[in-house]
This record gives sequence, C-alpha cells and structure tokens, in this order.
Amino acid sequence: MHAGSSYKLKEFLLWTRRNIYKLIFVGVIPTVLYEVLGLKWLAIPWTVVALLGTATAFIVGFKNTQTYSRTWEARQIWGAILNSSRAWGTMSRDFVVGNPAKTKELIYRHFAWLTALRYQMRDSRAWETGNKSYNKEYKEFYIIPEKETSLEAELSKYLTDDEQKYILSTKNRAAQLLSLQSKTLKELVEEGSLDNFRFLEMEKMIRDFFDNQGKSERIKNFPYPRQFATINSLFIKLFCILLPFGMLKEFEKLNDSMEGLMKGNMVWLVVPFSVLISWVYTSLEQVGESTENPFEGSANDVPISQMSRTIEIDLREMLGETDLPPALQPKNNIIL
Repeated sequence: MHAGSSYKLKEFLLWTRRNIYKLIFVGVIPTVLYEVLGLKWLAIPWTVVALLGTATAFIVGFKNTQTYSRTWEARQIWGAILNSSRAWGTMSRDFVVGNPAKTKELIYRHFAWLTALRYQMRDSRAWETGNKSYNKEYKEFYIIPEKETSLEAELSKYLTDDEQKYILSTKNRAAQLLSLQSKTLKELVEEGSLDNFRFLEMEKMIRDFFDNQGKSERIKNFPYPRQFATINSLFIKLFCILLPFGMLKEFEKLNDSMEGLMKGNMVWLVVPFSVLISWVYTSLEQVGESTENPFEGSANDVPISQMSRTIEIDLREMLGETDLPPALQPKNNIIL
C-alpha cells in the first residue's frame, strides 16, 4: 500500500518506461514508411481507430472497476479480522477464569494464525504479476516482510516446539491453528475454566475467523477471470498498433494550415502524440493489473503485515506486556 500522498511522476514513468519504449517503436515505423518511403496506402481511416479506442476504453474501465473491487473487498476482510482479533483478545483475557497461562496460549496461537495466514496469502500463483520485470525491479524500493524471514522462524515466537512441528506438517496451516484453538476451548470447558455460554461465544469468534480466512483464500485462489484479462490486453495492443496508422492522414492535413519549419513535416508529430495516447491506455491496463491480486506482494497490496503487527501490539498490551514489537514503518512510502 502506498502510504504517501501520491506516486511521483518520476516513479510512474520509471514503472511504465518499457511500454513507452515499445510505443515509440510502434509510432516511428509507420511514420517513416509513410513519410520517407512514400507508402501512403498505409494510412487507415481515423473512424476505425476511434471506434476501436472507444470500445477499448469501456473494457479498460470495466476491468479497473472490477480489480479495485477485489482490492477493496480484501481490505474489508482484513479490517474485519483486525476488529475480531481485538474482541478475541478481550474474550481470552476475561472469559477464561483462573488460568492466565491458557489465556496467553490462546492469544499467542492467534498471532501464529495471523502469521500463517499472511504467509499463505503471499504465496505466488501462476496468474499473478509480481515477477514481471517492471514489478520485480520496483520491489527494491520496499520491503515484503514475508520474504525477509521464514515462516518457521516466525511461528517459533508463538508456538511450542511440538505444536510448530505439527502445524508445519499440515497443508492449510492457518486452518489447523484455528482447529487447535477450538480444541483448547473444549479442554477449558472440561476443566471448568470456561463456562458453556462463554465457550459458545468464543466458538462463534473462531467461526468468524474461518469465514474471513475463506474469503481471503477465495480472492487469492480465484483470479480476475482470464477471458476478460485476455481480451482487455488484446484490445489495447490492437489499438496501440493501429493508432499511428489512423493519425497519419489527420496530421498530414495540418500541413495546409502551417507555415515555417513545421510546414510539410506535421506527420512526424504522429510519433509523440500516438505514444502519449497509447501510454494512457497501457498505463491504465498496468494499474488495473497491479490491483487485481491484493495479496501478491506488490506496492498496491492490502497491508496485511502491518495490520497483523497492529493486532499483535494491541493484544500484547491486553496481556499487560510492555516489551512490544515495533510497528511496521513504510519504506519509500510503501508498506505491506
């Protein structure tokens, strides 16, 4: 997540520069063929390009709306996890009678669940774009906490050796941690440290955690539909290729109204203007692409690591602890 006021133009140009290079090439070739080699038949009617551009704009707008919805839903899910976690902390402290060790166990295991879940969310998928060249190089400007330390090292802070060994042997570690939480609640009821009413309330909270985990997994494991992503990319590429061909005659007509140096040379302006217009479309496509997977570790991700650290600080304070981990800070205005 970008935590500053906005991206700088320099950052955005750096991020999209590869598209700019390609667009310059796409604009220069037809202009040279038309103006230098005299291949006038290359020019196509502007109406064709305009209609294609209109259709492409609708598709790009639709995709960006849908990808933003995915990111906003992910933010809502983790906002619910944050709120429910605070409630879990107060319940673990106040509902469990005469057993502070179990209270701490329930809260620390919850930290382990948050850790396992965020590591699962950071796993890569085939359709994600984090390893594309323009995203990969931009990762040098910020920190992905899940890439800095191993899951094993993080879980060791919260679990016993036996529990950690068991959890690491399972496939869905976050789900198994919630299962252990339910098992501990049952044990507390049997030993009389938790009454039935409070047991049911805490079980409802575990169900909410399962629900929010499932919602996160749905966004993570189900991509923006590939048919829409593919047609969006194809339309933009087709539009960018045809745009300079459609602008050739339009700029040549301007020669009649020009004097001086630019008279007879207006066609060369096809290159900068076609690049500018095409860059708008390709940049919108790239922005939408970077928004559709809100857990992949891109600069526009939902800050699940920061939110998990905030939860940990809040719940440790509920336990009366003073040796608290520091809040995560943004690097170059990016925080995950």
